[in-house]
Amino acid sequence: MTRTFNVYKEKALLDLSSYARHGPERIDHVSPAQIEQIARTVRRVPEVMIKVSGGSTSPKGVATHFHYIDRHGALEIETDEGERRQGNSTATDLTDDWDLEADAAESRAPYTGQPGRKPSKLVHNVILSMPAGTPPAGLLAASRAFAREQFAFQHRYAMVLHTDQDHPHVHLVVKAMSQHGERLNMRKATLREWRSEFACHLREHGIAANATERAVRGESKTHKRDGIYRAMRRGESTHLRARVDAVAKDLRDGTFRTEPGKTTLLDTRKEVERGWQAVRYLLASQGQHALATQVSRFVGQLPSAKTERERLAEQLLDHVRTRARNRTDAYLNTHNPTTQRVEDHAILSHRSR
Repeated sequence: MTRTFNVYKEKALLDLSSYARHGPERIDHVSPAQIEQIARTVRRVPEVMIKVSGGSTSPKGVATHFHYIDRHGALEIETDEGERRQGNSTATDLTDDWDLEADAAESRAPYTGQPGRKPSKLVHNVILSMPAGTPPAGLLAASRAFAREQFAFQHRYAMVLHTDQDHPHVHLVVKAMSQHGERLNMRKATLREWRSEFACHLREHGIAANATERAVRGESKTHKRDGIYRAMRRGESTHLRARVDAVAKDLRDGTFRTEPGKTTLLDTRKEVERGWQAVRYLLASQGQHALATQVSRFVGQLPSAKTERERLAEQLLDHVRTRARNRTDAYLNTHNPTTQRVEDHAILSHRSR
């Protein structure tokens, strides 16, 4: 019988809501590990990125993904057994070694209580990434250590290092079904713990790395579904183009409004700021005065809490203003501002395609 298990349920190491909370559950001490993470956060040490980019439900789909990440045999694939394989046959060999046909057959079998359910994923496609300038060799070594610690002797896995973009990253493919018949399911807490562990491995290899929640750093960018994210990277996102068109129309018509989620966004920011202020107080009470001062400076420099529509409107208007500053006076006098705004919007929309 197949069993399902969920990994990692603990809270984030730097849980600001706990510091801001009143009552018996309120934290009244900052541990050495938390002090180290606070210091990394206020210094804005590069944040690790771990992204789960889907996973196939068929052996053929898994092989296709292997072909993609090894550039059709041009790059080496490193396996959980320490082998380095290369060539066009590697993808098929791995799917055979992992016995994915048996897993696929089981996932298609009738399941009591859930008629018509979708087949389960055979693998999880994970991306381990760091900003530009990160040493690729160190990133690969840290990724190797991370994968070994998380999955060795449980889930089969393989990885490939990519350096063809400005930021190096590792594609890690993990078999969903373990050697013991247990299925790995992803949860938010899973990714949070993985980020923390991956950052530790990077630091052990001499690479400055941190892992904190977006809200803790004052970031409010919304998470995009993987397909939208990839299209945005290619400049082909119809989702983004539609959003830009809608914002530009509202600006032109004078009907621009922020999303209903703005209130929630502001409430979250207030909670984060209260948490940071509580941290500052605790640091000072523990004699960490220099770090408490850095926390105050960090909070004062947090970016404004903005929704996606507000950010798009700001970028659109900045683009228009930049173009206006570069025009000659004669050019400005011969164009209606409203008409020019529409033209600017058309140019910006074209660039987002």
